[in-house]
Amino acid sequence: MNLINQRVVIIGGSTGIGLGTAKEAIRQGAHVVIAGRSLEKLEQAQSDINSDLLQILQVDNKDENSLQTFFREIGEFDHLFTPGAAYMLGPITSDKEVAESCFQNKFWPQYYAVKYAVPYISKGGSIVLMSGAASQRPIPGAASYAACNGAIESLGKALAIELAPIRVNVVSPGTIRTEKDRKEAYEMYEGMTLLQRVGHVDEIAHSVIYLMTNSYTTGTTLFTDGGYVLQ
Repeated sequence: MNLINQRVVIIGGSTGIGLGTAKEAIRQGAHVVIAGRSLEKLEQAQSDINSDLLQILQVDNKDENSLQTFFREIGEFDHLFTPGAAYMLGPITSDKEVAESCFQNKFWPQYYAVKYAVPYISKGGSIVLMSGAASQRPIPGAASYAACNGAIESLGKALAIELAPIRVNVVSPGTIRTEKDRKEAYEMYEGMTLLQRVGHVDEIAHSVIYLMTNSYTTGTTLFTDGGYVLQ
């Protein structure tokens, strides 16, 4: 169970969890393509990783045509991970832009990424979607966010059935310490978990690599959240 000589595509791989997963996949011998909208961030990630096993490509994961062209250019590969998303949170009284933000920026981009990736994924390959622990333990004032993450987890199960033998799983992180300064959010989350701390990028990357490499795991959601959903 390893990634030696396998090809991994990560949409949203230039920062955070995506970048951490790219680094770990390369350490395990995979050829990795990281993609995103910002060429500057992609080039910075390329400089950071500094490996011949890495390729960078621009793609707008909110644009179907861009995704279709992207996967056509890549060709055949083995594993897809789709962590890239930016969205706004707000209560049920929020305006349309805020209310639909998570679905427009997190759900549909993953849905359409899979749609256009499927013809190119090997039969022994896998897809890892990303939701969030709020699907099981919603936070106040973010109903559409909780619903979106729940929808992604349901999508993972449905696709596992539809696309078998390609395996489809979901990773559901809690709050993760990234390069962003979110001290208040980190401190709040620490008190809401069994482990009393926020997570680290490499811990989520480890979970994603597990879902890629364990050939008997499909249709599952892996909660890497420090016990947030149990607290």
